[in-house]
Amino acid sequence: MKVRISAASKFIASLVIVCLCLSAGIAAGKEKNIEDVIAGLVNKIPQRQKNAKSGSEFSACIASVPSSQREEAIELEVTEGNFPEFLKRLKPVRMTHRFHDGTTKTATIFAMPDYLSVGSDGDYLLTPMALRSAVDTAMKLGFMLPTRKMVDAIFSQSDIRCVPQPLPAGPEMRSTAYYVKHDQKIKTQLLAMACAPGALVSGHKKDVVLSNRLIRSQGKIAIYGWHRLSGIPIQPLSTVHGANYADYSHGIRLINDTVLIDGEPQSMTDLLENPKLADVVSDEGPMPGLRRFMNSQCTLSTDSTHLSPR
Repeated sequence: MKVRISAASKFIASLVIVCLCLSAGIAAGKEKNIEDVIAGLVNKIPQRQKNAKSGSEFSACIASVPSSQREEAIELEVTEGNFPEFLKRLKPVRMTHRFHDGTTKTATIFAMPDYLSVGSDGDYLLTPMALRSAVDTAMKLGFMLPTRKMVDAIFSQSDIRCVPQPLPAGPEMRSTAYYVKHDQKIKTQLLAMACAPGALVSGHKKDVVLSNRLIRSQGKIAIYGWHRLSGIPIQPLSTVHGANYADYSHGIRLINDTVLIDGEPQSMTDLLENPKLADVVSDEGPMPGLRRFMNSQCTLSTDSTHLSPR
């Protein structure tokens, strides 16, 4: 008999692990402490199987399938752990906010170093996703999508900043062929910059983000970013497209749902709904109803009986 563990129970367990790591790491110093915290945050992600598809094999499998089936296939592969090991090397990104009364709070968020992809460290494909499958995938792994403010912080603290490389606009933007073509351009640039796997990388994709606009207007996807080297994003926050839209320029950067506020762990979802503290990680203020919104996306997402192209 399978025992189903609720999302709340999983989160409580995650917090317990983080708290234990924090306590155990005090004597070892701050950097070791952060490493212990990160280890606790990723230990429930499934291990990649030896017979899992490489990025090249996966791109061949989805080359001619409809976009809906491609979404299902991406979600299945990622939630089964078929993504590069270096994505588990979460990067601490610190964000400090000064409130009107002069007090400050510092949040340490834990971001995947690059956008979601399918495959191995040496052969992977960056995989854009529509909102519903992105949120569902993130929550199954104990993660969530970033806010606009988080995207800016990640860019400012990145080890490697890519030059955006747009492809010609047109219907092909949503094709797997464009996904592959853009992926190759990015990897050529990263190779030229001697980018080590696991380095915090930005500038090569627009982020799918959380926004109050999504909560107020259901059925949309919010995108933001693709920063130039100057720090100015090509894409301002936009909710023009429907929730099922995805194209080659989008990236899914996952942020762990555990955040440290002045060293104390709490749920990022709770933080974003908190009217007193949300400004630390959101430039839109609090996001009331965020948890309900994310749960609704999972309900609307594809049924759990996914079939990956073989």
